[in-house]
Amino acid sequence: MNGFDVVAQCLAAEGVEWMACFPANPLIEAAAKVGIRPIVFRQERGGINAADGFSRQMAGEKIGVFAAQDGPGVENSFGGIAQAWGEAVPLLFLPQGYAKTNYDVAPNFSARDSYKTISKLALSIDGVEQTSRQMRRAFHALRNDRPGPVVVEMPRDVMQSQVAEHHYQPSQRFTSSPSYASVKEAVSQLLAAKRPVIWAGQGVLYAQACAELRRFAELCQIPVITTMQGKSVFPDAHPLSLGSANRTAPKAVYKWLGESDTVFAIGSGLTKTSFGQDIPAGKFLIHSTVSVDDINKDYQADIGLVGDAKLVLESAIEAVQELVGEEGRSADQSLHEEIEQCRREWLAEWASDLNDDSSPINPYRVVAGISRVLDHANSVVTHDAGSPRDQIMPFYPATVPHGYIGWGKTTHLGYGIPLMIGAKLADPDKFCLNLMGDLAFGHTGTEIETAVRAEVPITTVVINNKTMGGYDEKMPVAMEKYGAGNQGGDYAGMAQAMGASALRVKKAQEIEPALAEAQRLNSEGQVVVIEVATRQHTHFSQYPDLL
Repeated sequence: MNGFDVVAQCLAAEGVEWMACFPANPLIEAAAKVGIRPIVFRQERGGINAADGFSRQMAGEKIGVFAAQDGPGVENSFGGIAQAWGEAVPLLFLPQGYAKTNYDVAPNFSARDSYKTISKLALSIDGVEQTSRQMRRAFHALRNDRPGPVVVEMPRDVMQSQVAEHHYQPSQRFTSSPSYASVKEAVSQLLAAKRPVIWAGQGVLYAQACAELRRFAELCQIPVITTMQGKSVFPDAHPLSLGSANRTAPKAVYKWLGESDTVFAIGSGLTKTSFGQDIPAGKFLIHSTVSVDDINKDYQADIGLVGDAKLVLESAIEAVQELVGEEGRSADQSLHEEIEQCRREWLAEWASDLNDDSSPINPYRVVAGISRVLDHANSVVTHDAGSPRDQIMPFYPATVPHGYIGWGKTTHLGYGIPLMIGAKLADPDKFCLNLMGDLAFGHTGTEIETAVRAEVPITTVVINNKTMGGYDEKMPVAMEKYGAGNQGGDYAGMAQAMGASALRVKKAQEIEPALAEAQRLNSEGQVVVIEVATRQHTHFSQYPDLL
């Protein structure tokens, strides 16, 4: 066998069942020979985003993989890997590399050198005998510590060399936890606080610790805010739920962030982002994360707890029961009522938008329709970048872990379609839907054909307002004189031409029937695109005065 054959066998040993790819890499044939399904995407970023969505939905138990050719393939992949790095997603990137004889000759592109700043680990297989070792190093990095992409470059001449045999031992996940004394100190501070709040991130999802988070919050009677990436770690309908801390967060998020005296961040790197909420100054901060490098990065921590979120929460539950009693604190009805009252006030302020039946359609009415029709426990929903994210994330209630894929720390347009392809491959029994704008569809809309060809039935809702939302205010002269941000297109027609079922919605009353039809068509194996004629809407759920 040659080096590509060895890589394929290593992937199979690690449980890889399918591989995103584009367009030519000898690993594609080698993988197919060992029963790994190759799915060719229309461009590199689409394949990477799909591998990304798969890893997210599998909570890192299985790893998404993408293979690309050398030269333009590895060059065009940069944006997708940067997205995974910014969002802390474990995926394996396997580009072919230039031959070692001219590897360092300019302007040849070195993946190992060029991807170091946006990956956990960037390796090159410089000798075919190193193949198993480098693959094991890659999967070890993917399964441990802070999640992120790993790059293993495969120089073409090295990988074509023959090997007689190889030995590969699959990687393992190793977990650690802080001392019980440190956890008990943190819990004591939380129990003594007058207005504590929990800040829960996607590390809780990767640790599969959602049940422990809920148990801990209920024992302590502490309300929970989730990060954008952490949306779905805690049920939005729970009496202690405040919502997700995106920049258009529910009113309760602003209120409790402003009034809290103690914040317990768990499973979050606490990376500041303009697309999410900051934690205001003056809070006592307890920061628990899997990576020590994230503590005291953007915020000064008063107590740091380095370890796996599940183990930390298990110890925290034990500490609460030791300090308060086996049943914890009694349900705080006054706190529940305060949260519910704030939620009712907020929804009342937005009722006119969410129930608006006028035309052109209000995009919030689309969000309301999605929320009403879907079986939330059996659906996976995501947004695209820009206004769709800002409009749907506050109002769509996530009820089960992984029922919503939140993102936005880096905001690449078009992420939603391939992300949902990967999520559907991970969770084929769920109804998978992404909401995106017309501009975003222009980036990855042709991946609808990939979904059709690969028989991955997802639903994409395109809100078509024929312009870049909000840019009338950001570049008024360019918009007024030249229409610089305007665009148009028949997106339903494009989808139909690529083999998908296409639905057009021009009246608000057509939203729910179209979504119901999409679910039926998906269940029959058909990919669906719903194009909704909407108006531009630049008003978002924001309450900075409460901070």
